[in-house]
Amino acid sequence: MRLLSERSGPDTSGWKTYAATTIATVATAAAGSAAVDADSAWYRSLSKPSWQPPSWAFGVVWTSLYASLAWATGRALNNAPPGERTPLAASTAVNLIVNGAWNWLFFRKQSPAAGLLATLALDVSNVQLIGRVVRADKTAALALLPYAAWCVFATALNAELAERNCSRRGGREKGPAPL
Repeated sequence: MRLLSERSGPDTSGWKTYAATTIATVATAAAGSAAVDADSAWYRSLSKPSWQPPSWAFGVVWTSLYASLAWATGRALNNAPPGERTPLAASTAVNLIVNGAWNWLFFRKQSPAAGLLATLALDVSNVQLIGRVVRADKTAALALLPYAAWCVFATALNAELAERNCSRRGGREKGPAPL
């Protein structure tokens, strides 16, 4: 009979790590959603592309993506060598901060251009996070691919919204383009 600490293979029993990544992810989702007002006059006035998903789809998609993010980062942290845990936790934290910041920049600041910068930063953060996760656990890294893919889609959508709705004068955004 082997001791638990001697077993080989991935450690999926680290419930405290899963709890921490879940709490951090839920906090990010809550903080970000506090800034969203898809019914605001400003957002409704934006010119949107025909390929933008309906509003309800964002909640459905993000719920599953946040769940996979919490699970994958928890699993990777549980399986990372001791010297890799702190950098992986830091990458996760940065990713969550940038993720939540987008909502505040886009909706509260009412700035598709600032939102675009945030989505680009999130894409870079996703590459870095997946690079760290893959070294700890390939299964966890694969679970992050839909999250990264959706973020790339969000970047394209945000770029289209910025292009359609922002005119630049002296480095400042102007409101939505005429419909």
